[in-house]
Amino acid sequence: MSRFHDEIREQPEVAARLIEQSRSAIDAIGVRYRELRPRGFVIAARGSSDHAALYAKYLFGRRNQALVALAAPSLFTRYASPPSLDGQCVIGISQSGASPDVLAVLEEAVRQGAMTVAITNEPDSKMASVADLVLPLRAGPERSVPASKTYTASLLALALISQAIDRDDAFGSALAQVSSSMAGVLEAEMHLDKLVPALVGPRAIVLGRGFNFSTAEEIALKLTETSYVLARAWSVADFEHGPIAVVEPGFPVLLVGGGGSVESDLQAICARLVDYGCRVIGLFDGVSPPRGLDAVLNHDSGLPEELTPLTLAVLGQLLAHRVAVARGVDPDQPRALHKITRTW
Repeated sequence: MSRFHDEIREQPEVAARLIEQSRSAIDAIGVRYRELRPRGFVIAARGSSDHAALYAKYLFGRRNQALVALAAPSLFTRYASPPSLDGQCVIGISQSGASPDVLAVLEEAVRQGAMTVAITNEPDSKMASVADLVLPLRAGPERSVPASKTYTASLLALALISQAIDRDDAFGSALAQVSSSMAGVLEAEMHLDKLVPALVGPRAIVLGRGFNFSTAEEIALKLTETSYVLARAWSVADFEHGPIAVVEPGFPVLLVGGGGSVESDLQAICARLVDYGCRVIGLFDGVSPPRGLDAVLNHDSGLPEELTPLTLAVLGQLLAHRVAVARGVDPDQPRALHKITRTW
């Protein structure tokens, strides 16, 4: 098996370690946030980390009633026109801590006196040294180019921060189950084979909504970078505002959902796509799969919708790996990519 596959399977252990060993860092972030009471969050990230930031947009918005903005790093670098960050909690997410544009956002936030947090797998990185507070991901070395364990660790880190800001016993209990829930997902790997034929190329659409819009984005990225399938993700709502015009009979569409308030939206778009003759498949956690799917994997982790992006991301990574193998591609070393991408 590939390093990518090995690192996917490390994720339950990574989650357990992050929860156990990050209590002091998490508590410090919660204390500082409650002291300063920022007006909202600004999050800087790139690649998979940007999808974690998208997850935070829903998580902090719903659980903490906080407005979240995703930073445009080029405003801080190429345009040299950074917006005011006064009164914000600025979070940088970077597995390497070496992304120059993410670092530029944090440096400007420090200059302006904003609360800053670095979420990184490299606690000795430049980004970690700049931020007021650091939350190490403790994922261990990630040698495969596509991110796997650092992505889900970033999601979990954000969920732990959300809980530290506004504690809730039910959400805390669910967080304690994340590691075992991710281990349960790994046992479903062989059942993914029935989804592979629809995704062997050359193109596909991945749809989600709410908390799992970020999961749709991440799965589309994994399919693209590991298998060279031109996959594009949309929110179900945005998809119906125009992009749906691209579908035709046989067009592959992957639906991703974890129940909750948006479940009916996935049901509705599925029925519409089936009527158009699309080849619709699904990855779900604890929902009643829509009718008419060409193939489906529905794993019930028992987690609330807010945490299903953790389990569904693992399923998506495993699916991308199996698609890569089916296409004869080495998922560890995607062409033209490097583990650390330096953009400004």
